[in-house]
Order: sequence, then structure tokens, then C-alpha cells
Amino acid sequence: MAKPASSASASLFQNLKRFFKKPWEITGPCADPEYRSALPMALDYRPHCPATPKLTAIVPTSDPETVYDIKYFTRDQRRNRPPVKRTILKKADVELMMKEKTFDANDFPPVYLTATVEEDQNTHGGGYQG
Repeated sequence: MAKPASSASASLFQNLKRFFKKPWEITGPCADPEYRSALPMALDYRPHCPATPKLTAIVPTSDPETVYDIKYFTRDQRRNRPPVKRTILKKADVELMMKEKTFDANDFPPVYLTATVEEDQNTHGGGYQG
């Protein structure tokens, strides 16, 4: 007996829903009979799973030298560099380096500004004309 009562209330609700509209359905672009919603349906948005490939790849395997190697570690340049050389300095080596004279003060280029600049102290207003 509960089923006919629930179906009757559902049909009554559908009839009332036809007469009462939301405020944005009465006026505005949604009220136009030619209006189509810009939101896609769930089946239109993603018809198939992205993880499922549409086509299977055909890789020729007849000549091994013509097959492209997709392994990363064979093309990784960080693994192909020579090993880092480390030098351990002893105390005698450091003392020898400190005794060596590698450059002199005359090896540097001369200073750019060699003349002194004289300013006139008798200007009125600090050099500005009023």
C-alpha cells in the first residue's frame, strides 16, 4: 500500500514542479527555448578512460638495430661523465703553496683616476643658479 502512495506523491510533485519555476528559468538566457547548456553531459565529457589506449602500438622487431631504445639510463648523460677527482692536501703542500709568489702588485692594471679633482668653493648656492 506504501508504493501507490509514494508514486502518487511523486506524480503530484512532478505536476507542481511544472508550474513553479526557478527565478532564473523565467527570464534570462536559460528561458529561451533554443538555449543549450554549456556543461557537457558525463558521457560526452569523457567517453573512454584515459588509461585505456584506443589503438595498440605496432613496433617492428625484425632488426634489433633499427628498434628505438626507450630506456632512459642509456641516454642519461649524468652517468657518462668522468669521475670527480679529489685532491687531499697535506701540511707540506699547503706550506709550499703559501711560499710561492704567484703575482706582484705591478701585475695589476693602473688605477683609472690618477689626477685629483679640484672643486670651486666660491660658487653661490652650491653651484645652482637661481
